[in-house]
Amino acid sequence: MDHSVLKKKIYYHLPGLFEFYDLYKEFLRLFREHREYFYEWCEIGSVYGAPGDCVWGGGRAGFGEEEPENVAALMNEYDISARLTFSNSLLSEQHLADKRCNNLCAVFEKNSGTRNGIIIHSDTLLNYIRTNYPGYYFISSTTKVLTDFSQFEEELDRREFRYVVPDFRLNKEYSRLNALSDVQKQKVEFLCNECCWYGCYDRKRCYENVSRKNLGEKCEDHICVSPDAGRGYRFSDAMKNPGFIGIDDIQNIYASNGFSNFKIEGRSLGSAIILEFLLYYMTRPEYQLIVREEIYLDSMLDLF
Repeated sequence: MDHSVLKKKIYYHLPGLFEFYDLYKEFLRLFREHREYFYEWCEIGSVYGAPGDCVWGGGRAGFGEEEPENVAALMNEYDISARLTFSNSLLSEQHLADKRCNNLCAVFEKNSGTRNGIIIHSDTLLNYIRTNYPGYYFISSTTKVLTDFSQFEEELDRREFRYVVPDFRLNKEYSRLNALSDVQKQKVEFLCNECCWYGCYDRKRCYENVSRKNLGEKCEDHICVSPDAGRGYRFSDAMKNPGFIGIDDIQNIYASNGFSNFKIEGRSLGSAIILEFLLYYMTRPEYQLIVREEIYLDSMLDLF
């Protein structure tokens, strides 16, 4: 399929709100000033992430160090929704008073344009933020590991969530996905480029290990059960994953069946691989080298 002819708008949700601030500062400028470099049908739905040492964080350990005010200002400048990743699955009432996380909520609630969101796991935290910071919308986190389709449907029907990210192993359940209502389809946000072992039986414990570390608990590193764990993340491996959603899939299968939201993972990776995601999913082939050079030749960026 000609990648330039898709009429339905596709919204990508990009990783590294704090971690890749410098990369996005340059990329967003290119995206605005040279829109011809990019597919006309793609938009940036949000950029998500959390700073380092964030108690409410989960999923991946954040390492972003950029000041929240600068991050919020950058997203506001380009009218892009910022999403705080507060997906810690082990929070209790005692953690709700955390000063840093409450400050983050206060900073990002004060946006003048597009509404900002929060990716969340804990219902305790959800209720707290809804009460104290009512300006946010919410995304049900993939850290819930919703592999049962009936449970996924129940999550879609929860009114408090604007989007729900299912486990990547539901990505190819085409018959059941296509049978969802139009309202439900608009709430589905697919995780495209997961590299995790498709047969993983320990994914929830992996996320819980990160949650414990973000809470400051002393615990051993989680031992990945994947037979290829030693390889680390490789985009080429992710493309071979049975749950992978490539650009042809988005156009030929998902968009035509009413789906429009796609999440790109990668908060724990380096800027260089994030750039490859942006090139593959968003950039016209004839302009990929130009965009790559524009980014790489910016001496302010630490791409690796």
